[in-house]
Amino acid sequence: MKWQEFEEFVREVFNKHGYETKFRVVFKDSEGRGEIDVVAERFGLILAIDAKKYTEGWHRTSALKTQARKHVDRCKRFSELKGSEVIPIIVSFIDDSIFYHSGCIVVPFEKLNDFLLNIHAYLIDFNESEDR
Repeated sequence: MKWQEFEEFVREVFNKHGYETKFRVVFKDSEGRGEIDVVAERFGLILAIDAKKYTEGWHRTSALKTQARKHVDRCKRFSELKGSEVIPIIVSFIDDSIFYHSGCIVVPFEKLNDFLLNIHAYLIDFNESEDR
């Protein structure tokens, strides 16, 4: 599966869970151009998803943490333009655990269904851990 197909597959999962999605959203602000793979809206939540199809050879945890920081910055910019809070999420192709880093939720594709079924519980848990 190519990375473009992975992005489309991630979008389909959000659609099947009842989210309205926009694909490959491009925006411009004073810092320049930004792109978000999938913007998904439901329950009054706006999720900005970056789909990452890393292979086994990557140092995936450190790469995902670096990408999480970049995605959070991009989402802050998008939030300002949209005038609403946007929740940064990375969906990774490699199976691992769901974790929270620098304001971004990292969800392995294999756990995406569970995450979406229990999104409010995950958001409460991650919000509480951020407050500590």
